[in-house]
Amino acid sequence: MRRFIPILLALWLGLPGLVVAQAGLWDRQVDSILSLMTLTEKIGQMNLLTSDWVQTGPSLRPSYLADIQAGRVGAIFNAHTADYTCELQRLAVEETRLGIPLLFGFDVVHGYKTIFPMPIGEAASWDLAAIEGAARISTREAAAAGLHWTFAPMVDIARDPRWGRMAEGAGEDTWYGNEVARARVRGIQGQDLADPQTLLACVKHYAAYGAAQAGRDYHTTDLSEQTLREVYLPPFQAAIEAGAATIMTAFNDLNGIPATGNRFLLDQILRQEWGFDGFVVTDYSSIPEMIQHGIVGDTAAAAALALDAGVDMDMQASAYYYHLARLVAEGKIDEGQIDAAVRRILRAKYALGLFDDPYRYCQPNQEAAVWLSDAHRAAARDIARKSLVLLRNQGATLPLRSPDRILLTGPLADSQRDMLGSWSGAGEAESCVTLKTGLETRFGAEKVRFVPGCGIEDGDDQGIAAAVRAARRAEVIVAAVGESAAMSGEAASRSELDLPGVQLELLQALKATGKPLVVVVFSGRALALPWLAEQADALVMAWFPGTEGGHALAEVLSGDYGPSGRLPVTVPRSVGQVPIFYNPKATGRPMDPQQKYTSKYLDVPNTPLFPFGYGLTYGEMVYEGLQAEPSVFDPSQTVTVSVTVTNRGPQAGTETVQLYVRDLVGSLTRPVRELKGFQQVTLAPGESRVVTFALRAEDLAFLRRDGTYGAEPGHFDLFIGPHAESAEHVRVKLVP
Repeated sequence: MRRFIPILLALWLGLPGLVVAQAGLWDRQVDSILSLMTLTEKIGQMNLLTSDWVQTGPSLRPSYLADIQAGRVGAIFNAHTADYTCELQRLAVEETRLGIPLLFGFDVVHGYKTIFPMPIGEAASWDLAAIEGAARISTREAAAAGLHWTFAPMVDIARDPRWGRMAEGAGEDTWYGNEVARARVRGIQGQDLADPQTLLACVKHYAAYGAAQAGRDYHTTDLSEQTLREVYLPPFQAAIEAGAATIMTAFNDLNGIPATGNRFLLDQILRQEWGFDGFVVTDYSSIPEMIQHGIVGDTAAAAALALDAGVDMDMQASAYYYHLARLVAEGKIDEGQIDAAVRRILRAKYALGLFDDPYRYCQPNQEAAVWLSDAHRAAARDIARKSLVLLRNQGATLPLRSPDRILLTGPLADSQRDMLGSWSGAGEAESCVTLKTGLETRFGAEKVRFVPGCGIEDGDDQGIAAAVRAARRAEVIVAAVGESAAMSGEAASRSELDLPGVQLELLQALKATGKPLVVVVFSGRALALPWLAEQADALVMAWFPGTEGGHALAEVLSGDYGPSGRLPVTVPRSVGQVPIFYNPKATGRPMDPQQKYTSKYLDVPNTPLFPFGYGLTYGEMVYEGLQAEPSVFDPSQTVTVSVTVTNRGPQAGTETVQLYVRDLVGSLTRPVRELKGFQQVTLAPGESRVVTFALRAEDLAFLRRDGTYGAEPGHFDLFIGPHAESAEHVRVKLVP
């Protein structure tokens, strides 16, 4: 390897403390760099290109190699492993005029090598410390692979399970989404980006991508500003307040203007109102896609619109690369706009310490030490256990005590690939533990008989008869059904939310044998499964549980670990109820089954199959003594809300106690419930605990009719219970 230090790198290395987070020093150094850069080199920093890794392994298109050497590329994504990124970095810092280091980005969404549950599953744990820990471990593994930047977390609020990308976020609730966004950013970025075990976080997809019409990916979004600001924007702001360094634009348009060219989003709200000083990157080729949106006529116009809106870096489209210089020459954009974008990008590279040592992430010897380490697998197993949601348990079917004959069936019972879920980083299927392996390890291989029964999507029912024959000889049936990993995630919208293929026919035939039927559902979204909710003896939502999913499931099914997961989304009875969520606005004609002209369906109840926040334990939790003091309070006071929770069951359990609020009268219509807090408590049989929440006036604030933000005096109902439909409540009054 040829060793030399270009002139700028020598200058930077001669200055002390460059990796210390001092914005003034960074700005002075960035300005000195900008003064030496040509327009082409500046635009190069705004150009993000993909490696061909996904298709061909560690290789780069020959034209890209030339672009790196000419300083026409500022960042590469889908290039990972320390050896590969180190060689590409060498080209950038030793074979270019200025030696500016590259950024390497990758979609480390829920793990790099050790794969954690899909983010929707992590969110089902309601364990913010575990969620932050999973992000931290994922980051350590990715940093060891030479990466600097992850395209995560996704913080889109998702109220429509037809949208496949529900799998990548925290679910439907804004308050909880804020908390999860903060936790994931903390896990990714740590305390100091100069630590080489941290990455730049990239919060996505800005904004309102989860509200795409008809639940169809990439589709249009039309929202009132009230809904945008109350529901969809807060998790982005929370992530930025937690320190998120970068943000990614969404594919959708918002009220007629594509997010990638939306100055209202990128300048007015993001920069001016929130004070975001990091850089903005597009999603894959979204600049020229504005032509298809119909808002510009060609790529040059799209590039100008994106830059003017506030986009700093162009992912993969090369629209900036091919058009910005000419647009400057024609006077259609100002070079100062380019300087502002490049300044933000270079500051991020400073924050990572890349100007101090561009090879600081090139540590091949660290990869084997951290990838899939015992400690990381143990953490993956822990959060996978916590993510599992017990939805039904008739007659205490679970836990399985000491069965001698278990029939394991279903197309997801032994599929390593489907344990990973979508966006599984560099995870490898062969590293995954399936439910079959988990049950055999826990109970003994001789006690578990596996008969597949059917496939996931095909209509072949020939295997059902064999599964039924085996069921007649079994003590209990465990059926693993659901979606394949590819059926959730990007470009994976569904018009139906049932079990694909003949899986339901398999379950119905098994139920007819009279043997206890335990159903484990794998999915990246809420599925409408009313038959299962009524007929399964036990029903467990497993999501896509990751590398250690099989062991986690076996521990919960056996009772070695009590189920504690709670739904972060509402589960519909029918796709016809979608979008469905726990906190709609109040209507003037609320549902009344005795009155025709009220807001309801003719064929199904309004209520969900399972409400937001729902989940069972192996205990029996009872809530008593709900109270709030003082019952009348002013903005200077705090209301103490408390309830006594008792486990009256024979087994210990972990309960997620949830606080909801209803504002009875507002200057604008208010949601029927709003989550405002939760606590998890583990109770032994017979144990009681008083759970207390502190509620302040600012917790009751909203965007009011006059456009200001704050609480309004009046009455509020406070609900504490195990899910969003808990009925017990107490009323308090806020006075001026």
